[in-house]
Amino acid sequence: MLAFANAKINLGLQVIRKRTDGYHDLETVFYPVRINDVIELNDAAVTSFVVSGIEIPGDAIDNLCMKAFEALKKDFDLPSQQITLLKNIPIGAGLGGGSSDAAFLVKLLNEKFRLMLSEQQMENYVRPLGADCPFFISNKPVYAEGIGDVFSPVELDLSPYEIVVLKPDIHVSTADAYSGIVPSLPSKSVKELIHLPLKDWHATIFNDFEKTVFERHPQIKMLKEDLYQRGAIFALMSGSGSSVFGIFEKRPDLEDLKANCQVFYGC
Repeated sequence: MLAFANAKINLGLQVIRKRTDGYHDLETVFYPVRINDVIELNDAAVTSFVVSGIEIPGDAIDNLCMKAFEALKKDFDLPSQQITLLKNIPIGAGLGGGSSDAAFLVKLLNEKFRLMLSEQQMENYVRPLGADCPFFISNKPVYAEGIGDVFSPVELDLSPYEIVVLKPDIHVSTADAYSGIVPSLPSKSVKELIHLPLKDWHATIFNDFEKTVFERHPQIKMLKEDLYQRGAIFALMSGSGSSVFGIFEKRPDLEDLKANCQVFYGC
């Protein structure tokens, strides 16, 4: 059985306060985009995790897919599986690829073995694996708050537009991105701003991580500026980076940028 685990982008990201537990409260809008990993499940003598495509650092046993499988196996008599992942979503890009893989694996296991889990139950299984993991269970646009794990639905459809994602050969660690953050309460919530006309987003919707990340990696800032110069209605860095995306009226020609970054069209 196959599943196609998609990425997400952040339409705005505001860091509101630092919590007593060391995490930060934030607000953002998660929006699914069509950059996909492929997950395959096959019966096997022993459970294994096989990766092709983009290399994933670390031991297989520490991968979120394996952790998701083991979480379900504690409660259900699952037979051994070979979990095969074709990795296409860039790593360290602010696109949520690892979280998506774990969530889609849980949905695939639920379907294959007829576990009859509700969306809420599946969200509870993946919640300990990452703040954005539960988003990929329903996989619909949401306003996210708390540490990025408290969701409310957002009526938003960007399908009439062309979304393009650029991923430079730069890895931005979340810890480094947070190191330059000064939390502040915004005058208006992203949940409210997202309903403004798209043409007004560039002057109202921001990503608080951009200041620190752009100072350390000016190449990322240049990519965002390039998207605007080429006609983007709105452009922003996703999450803590390093990918940036642009929303266009029609598909732009960005072939010359492929010398310096990956270009994903039709997202």
